[in-house]
Amino acid sequence: MSNRVQIFDTTLRDGEQVPGSQLTTEEKIVVARQLEILGVDIIEAGFPVSSPGDFRSVVEISKAVREPVICALSRAVQGDIDAAANALEYAQRGRIHTGIGSSDIHIQHKFNTTREKIIERAISATKYAKSKVEDVEFYCEDAGRADLVFLSQLVEAVIGAGATVVNIPDTTGYCLPDEYGAKIKYIFEHVSNIHKATISIHCHNDLGLATANTIAGVNQGARQVEVTINGIGERAGNTSLEEVVMALNVHKELGLETGINTQHIYPTSQLVSKMMRMPVQANKAIVGRNAFAHSSGIHQDGFLKNTLNYEIMNPQDVGVDKSDIVLTARSGRHALKHRFELLGFSFDKPTLDELYTRFLEIADLKKEVNDADLVDLAKTAIPA
Repeated sequence: MSNRVQIFDTTLRDGEQVPGSQLTTEEKIVVARQLEILGVDIIEAGFPVSSPGDFRSVVEISKAVREPVICALSRAVQGDIDAAANALEYAQRGRIHTGIGSSDIHIQHKFNTTREKIIERAISATKYAKSKVEDVEFYCEDAGRADLVFLSQLVEAVIGAGATVVNIPDTTGYCLPDEYGAKIKYIFEHVSNIHKATISIHCHNDLGLATANTIAGVNQGARQVEVTINGIGERAGNTSLEEVVMALNVHKELGLETGINTQHIYPTSQLVSKMMRMPVQANKAIVGRNAFAHSSGIHQDGFLKNTLNYEIMNPQDVGVDKSDIVLTARSGRHALKHRFELLGFSFDKPTLDELYTRFLEIADLKKEVNDADLVDLAKTAIPA
């Protein structure tokens, strides 16, 4: 089995489903080009049948981006598949992503049908998509809540019909990591033609477990992950690209790698945040404002002695200039001394102790002490 994990980015499709964050075709092209620089393997560019604008976006992204596979979403409906195939006309490498519900909840309450009919429709859609493009991905919607025996039968059927990738999504973010990993393991053990397709993972974050579930699935043999920049997406969002990529990067003992140029992670995050009008939460892993910021005195002291004490990644590896020592009332003397030295001031211990007492008074009032405050404070200790 390959140790290369394919990165399927759905920022421009699932990510764009966030209310108020829709992009124009021109804006989508800007993001798509940045995703190409980042090194994603597949860009899911849209759902062509959903609107003329989405159809046009897939067409124009197919023209503008040459390296990644360009993927178009469809339901297991001929009209959808036709629209997807037509939108992909200019793609260097195109993929149709079609599928249908796989849980009994969806089968009974969304499609009002039976398991047997679902398999028939799945096979038919896969074969029809295969007649349009060589690369067909099939999604088993709500696989997170699907019966394992039936799910395995469905996966085997669509692979037999020509699917090159099969997506096992935790559509509602329901699964726990052990449960989701076991689901992927079961599929590998019970689908006889599993070697003919790549198993993909698409996890939602309703319980905050999307990244953990994705890593659990990869550990059990899945080799494609479906992710978004900043974890944006429907409801509570999707698996975050930056979290999965850096988890695999940090945990080299897993023996897995991606083709992502990690130094472009932070610039890509900022671009998506700005263009989609979605601020990144300050404590967001990898790309949040506080991801490489230290404000506790104990942490600052340890960090200044050796960054490995409190950082497991180098900020430059993800495109962040440097770590920050944030001076607050929680900061200690070591951090204050360090910042004074960066500003060109050096004080003996008694003077520093006196300045530290005054610094705490300022910090209690201002919450965060900046360099201008420190220069003013330092001047009080310098003889006129």
